[in-house]
Amino acid sequence: MSRLGLFQGFGVELEYMIVDRATLDVRPVADAILRDEAGAIVSDITLGEISWSNELVSHVLEMKTEGPAKSLDHLAPLFQENVREANRRLESVGAMLLPTATHPWMNPDTETVLWQHEYNEVYEAYNCIFDCRGHGWSNLQSTHINLPFANDEEFGRLHAAIRIALPLIPALAASSPIMDGRRTGRMDSRLHVYQGNQARVPSIIGRVIPEPVYTEADYRREILERTYRDIAPFDADGLLQSEFLNSRGAIARFTRGAIEIRLVDIQECPAADLAIVQYLTTLVRALVEERIVSYEVQKSFPTDSLRTVLMAGIDEAEHAIIDDREYLALFGVTASPRKPVIDLLRAIHDELGVSKLYPASAQPLRTILGEGTLARRIVNSLRNDDSREAMTAVYRQLAKCLDRGVMFSGG
Repeated sequence: MSRLGLFQGFGVELEYMIVDRATLDVRPVADAILRDEAGAIVSDITLGEISWSNELVSHVLEMKTEGPAKSLDHLAPLFQENVREANRRLESVGAMLLPTATHPWMNPDTETVLWQHEYNEVYEAYNCIFDCRGHGWSNLQSTHINLPFANDEEFGRLHAAIRIALPLIPALAASSPIMDGRRTGRMDSRLHVYQGNQARVPSIIGRVIPEPVYTEADYRREILERTYRDIAPFDADGLLQSEFLNSRGAIARFTRGAIEIRLVDIQECPAADLAIVQYLTTLVRALVEERIVSYEVQKSFPTDSLRTVLMAGIDEAEHAIIDDREYLALFGVTASPRKPVIDLLRAIHDELGVSKLYPASAQPLRTILGEGTLARRIVNSLRNDDSREAMTAVYRQLAKCLDRGVMFSGG
């Protein structure tokens, strides 16, 4: 079967927490709705163009396109219909879906429940090696974007472009300013804990920004084979020695012919998630087509410089300052050595005409680029009140935004 070429298909995955309707505490009941027609618990069910599946922990439900979608235009309404259907089914057990990338007060040491059904042996292998009772394993929800490539040339161009785009993602998508019942001081707490969750075998995640390799042979030699070799002493049965072991911010899935972008925090509703997917896809495509900067320049950009920009975004989201002259020059910014990342994001949006290409993204992006990331809007809504009551009120409103498919305002 021939593979899809660049931008001929799109895979989108959205992860949501399952929580108690009354208390908003996490509820490990994904198996209550992941059942086939005979009532048996399964890891995947398909509802038309969208399928649902389990994740590592039993309080998370993933919704994803059933195979590559030909277009991004119609996905937000489809995901929204599935959110409402999941909430309808969860109501029977007193639960519902909650958005954002981290639960605000979950205690992973006492509340983590691994998925106990199909595929459990892989999750148990991770748990034995890394102990998955931690925020970096059991309390992080994200949006994944899968973009296809047909051959080595397309892989190289796509990988180079994605590496350049990755550092901007937290400034657009951060939604995790709270963990352990308090503000963490970072806008993207999910990514902060994510980068340390596999410290026992650090090559699995590397520098988060993937290495500058642009052929399958180089990628397998410099990234995949190294991670397999490093995990082997802990993985005698070889359960984890596969492409999914790689945890960088973007991972090559050669078996699928796609690169998966993993740095996007889940938002308050599918309309917001798909607007961010459309923004990033437009940016990556412009880079692939060399409308922003040449392929040769993209290939040569150092990983550590990209990581520095990313780390600033993890801390400050859209308020981060980019002071890397070379990175700014990639986007034609030469007048100032320092630029707020929000200004760069707005300029990219206008220059590439994202909202004109995807009219449905206009209103969500207007909120994000005007009022700030969801993380910023959450913090503003709390008004310096970190009490459980205040957090419950804000996150209950976020749950309503998810069910209704509307944006959240920081007030």
